[in-house]
Amino acid sequence: MSTFALLTIAALGVLLLLLLVIKAKVQPFVALLIASLFVALASGIPTGDVMKVMTAGMGSVLGSVTIIIGLGAMFGRMIEHSGGAESLAESFSKKLGPTRTVAALTIAAFILGIPVFFDVGFIILVPIIYGFAKVAKVSPIKFGLPMAGVMLTVHVALPPHPGPVAAAGLLNADVGWLTIIGLLISIPVGVIGYFVARSLNRRNYMMSIDVLEQLQLAKPEPAPADRVPLTDRMNPPSAFLISALIIIPIAIIMMGTVSATVMEAGSPVRDLFSLLGSPGIALMIALVLAFYFLAIRRGWTLQHTSDVMGGALPTVAMVIMVTGAGGVFGKVLVESGVGKALADVLMTIGLPLVPAAFIISLALRASQGSATVAILTTGGLLSEAAVGLSSLQLVLVTLSMCFGGLGLSHVNDSGFWIVTKYLGLSVSDGLKTWTVLTTILGLCGFAFTWLVWLVV
Repeated sequence: MSTFALLTIAALGVLLLLLLVIKAKVQPFVALLIASLFVALASGIPTGDVMKVMTAGMGSVLGSVTIIIGLGAMFGRMIEHSGGAESLAESFSKKLGPTRTVAALTIAAFILGIPVFFDVGFIILVPIIYGFAKVAKVSPIKFGLPMAGVMLTVHVALPPHPGPVAAAGLLNADVGWLTIIGLLISIPVGVIGYFVARSLNRRNYMMSIDVLEQLQLAKPEPAPADRVPLTDRMNPPSAFLISALIIIPIAIIMMGTVSATVMEAGSPVRDLFSLLGSPGIALMIALVLAFYFLAIRRGWTLQHTSDVMGGALPTVAMVIMVTGAGGVFGKVLVESGVGKALADVLMTIGLPLVPAAFIISLALRASQGSATVAILTTGGLLSEAAVGLSSLQLVLVTLSMCFGGLGLSHVNDSGFWIVTKYLGLSVSDGLKTWTVLTTILGLCGFAFTWLVWLVV
């Protein structure tokens, strides 16, 4: 089949996916499977092999991401349930003083965003945002906008979140190096986001009636589904403990990655560090530490601890399914020859792979709303084009598509509605603030990523 025909099929497949998600409101898991089936049949994959290819795509991605996402979700749930998020935010604000409260809460949100999913983490921090806003007699957007921005940045760029982990699996990028480089880039991007948010906050925005009523409370009541036993958050863990629990798995992953680079192959010490530094083992170590320090040491029963950890899994079940379906789409694109055709076209027109990854992911993010779906689809499209790249280059291509998934959050994104609802913004003001902020963050992340690419 000709290159033009294959690319036309790929374009129609992506268009079908977008129509199913946006217009028909089909769940992304089902939409990805339907789009995969269409591309497989239209591109000439034998009917007897279609399900084999789709099953192989599901298995190859889930085999690499399920453990990481599952353990990461349970780890984040333990921190959330223990009151560690509030402790972290309040401690940073006390240490840096009232004049630096926004910066302190933004730093706390950055740290918390590494293990905790964006929407969950932001909702957890909303009572803290409201409390500080009431004391300072300012709009909650002054605190909430930069906090939400940095949390979404680490959500799209760092493991154990599903987008970067799944993209790394599709491109065979090293998750350890992805963690290290992603963290190094996310820090300056977060700093820029803080100052951009501060600039956007110079304007006064009209708050919704609901938020104005909430600010009359010292601390808004959580939704019934979010309530936890009062004893779980009595004497909450210290900010130092929470920070240590989050930093430890990152440090272990870095140790494994660096040892694999500097030590000789076959060395028993290198093999041990590589095992410990694999993301699954590092997160398992962190979860065991959280089990002891956040639960057992604080008087939780074994059954209650098990219930808290297990409560994280239903939340991530659909995330895992969508991730697997993204793997199916990626596998079909490879087997059909679409990936190779796109790689040939990129080489012909001379568009570098890093900006191509960013542009495609950004376009998909803007058109259908989900950062994870945008990243996964881009990974499937470019998996063939990335063949032959070095380990570091694969990581940079992965990060480029991840930062593409960060930008242009607007009305078709659930995160847009979470932020605007809790900060009391109108749709118009949300577009002027949150959409602008996420787009600038995405562009900055891409710029830093491309700069590293040019250097290496």
